[in-house]
Amino acid sequence: MSPRWKNAAYSLVLLCAILIVWTYRQSKSEKPIKIEGETMGTTYHITYFDDKGRNLKASVDSLLLVFNQSLNTYLPNSEITQFNNGKSWSFELPFLLPVLKRSKEISEQSEHAFDPTVMPLVNAWGFGPGKKIKPDSIQIDSIREFVGFGKILFNNDSLWKEDTRVQLDFSAIAKGYGVDEVARLIRSKGIENVFVEIGGEISATAKNLQTQKPWEAGVLDPSSTYANQSFKAYVSLSDKAMATSGNYFNYYEEDGKKFSHTIDPSTGYPIQREILSASVFAEDCMTADAWATAFMVMGHEKAIETLSKHPELDAFLIYSDATGMATYVTKGIESQMKINP
Repeated sequence: MSPRWKNAAYSLVLLCAILIVWTYRQSKSEKPIKIEGETMGTTYHITYFDDKGRNLKASVDSLLLVFNQSLNTYLPNSEITQFNNGKSWSFELPFLLPVLKRSKEISEQSEHAFDPTVMPLVNAWGFGPGKKIKPDSIQIDSIREFVGFGKILFNNDSLWKEDTRVQLDFSAIAKGYGVDEVARLIRSKGIENVFVEIGGEISATAKNLQTQKPWEAGVLDPSSTYANQSFKAYVSLSDKAMATSGNYFNYYEEDGKKFSHTIDPSTGYPIQREILSASVFAEDCMTADAWATAFMVMGHEKAIETLSKHPELDAFLIYSDATGMATYVTKGIESQMKINP
């Protein structure tokens, strides 16, 4: 065989070898790794594509264990519980300071519709770890005197308050923050295509390699029940976070009246508005989570007005009107949504 033919044959063999390796890696990377578990009183579901086939459940669970030890109000020895039961706290874990900073920003931007110091009111109405007291108007006015984010003081080392009755509750932002931290952990391993969901809050990075399309998420229909759940809309997500707040299942009925878990800090009462659900889309899930709660407190009209001032946010709102159920979607996410009638 001439040198020319030998070189051609060698090139062909080399090309075939490269093609075989590439095909193997592609087929391997397109098999998703799925892990799930429980955290923050709810469940998590994670899907990612890793050509090394690593199962990161142990690492995820370890991270969430420490995360809860910082921000979970139902844990008696968590950092936030110890602060709520005392007067000051020096930061030990890395999660409390970032969520304080972001909470302060969104509280101010939302005109305090989002306010983590609503904890005493949450407890009074029976939606927290504290004892339900069935408050009357006098008690509500009394509790509101120590609600307000301005009553919380912090620097880079510690957190403190002048009134020991002031308490923090990050339940309206912690799941989103946890989603961000889990997604960050997985991406730190060099994994690009990741979908993280904790209790309905979502971070979607890159795409679903099985479909070669963006990740897909659903928005529950407000008329859903635990036994019969349906979706009002579907949305395609890539490099985007999503959080939904609504009064789907977290409420109770007493004397024929429904009490929502979402408390309006300005009145001290569970919200009574036409808005049924708020899904917010942002670069990070912590931001989306907090704004979803703020929009539920504001109501859809004020939320739409606020969205016009925040181009970094997109939203899908479901509310009731004279015709029944109506929806509003911002232009930035509209083309990625499919809304069911």
